[in-house]
Amino acid sequence: MYNYQPPRNGLPGKGHSLIKVTGDGVLAVQPDTASVNLGVVTENKVLKTAQQRNSQESKRVIDSLLALGIPHSHVQTFDYRIESDYDYEQGKQIFRGYKITHILQVKIEDLSIIGKVVDTGVENGVNYVSNIQFKVKNKDSYYQQALTMAINNALEKAKTIAAALNVTLVPTPSLVIEGGAVALPFYHQPETLVKGISSTQFEPGQILIKANIVAEFHYLPTY
Repeated sequence: MYNYQPPRNGLPGKGHSLIKVTGDGVLAVQPDTASVNLGVVTENKVLKTAQQRNSQESKRVIDSLLALGIPHSHVQTFDYRIESDYDYEQGKQIFRGYKITHILQVKIEDLSIIGKVVDTGVENGVNYVSNIQFKVKNKDSYYQQALTMAINNALEKAKTIAAALNVTLVPTPSLVIEGGAVALPFYHQPETLVKGISSTQFEPGQILIKANIVAEFHYLPTY
């Protein structure tokens, strides 16, 4: 939150007539990085066997991603779960086996290879893909631009109101309250992919960077 109180210098003080407005700024930017969750899910009645198979397939997936040029630091475990699976027959719980889920989160800086990353993962053991997100690295710089747009938007609103009321607007706001920054990344809904998929295409679209403020302006009667 940013509060601005200008010097009085003879201008109206607190308690005088005010115009209170909101200002909004929206900037559409091209994403320059992405992330995707690649999962290996294995099932077996023997827990150790399920774990070993999952470990082997996860390693094969990781090795294949590194071979694509993905830095090892951009591949990390996002989730790892061991679950017991049951069937229900005539109200009875019947043990079916164990399910091991190992989900890797992969950061991708070359957006042109996103489809290849997913395809390579699937070819090497991935059977679950989710949370494909496109992001922007230098979000703060874009937010500053959106914030400037929001302030200008508030000023134009205040001018319009002052003109409609036939009063003289003091153009420097007596108070500015900054709202929260909002970045809306483009993403794909979680989905399960099966082996055999090839040439997967993903379109990055644009990311909306939003800023909003509340501003108060003094105004004077027009004589």
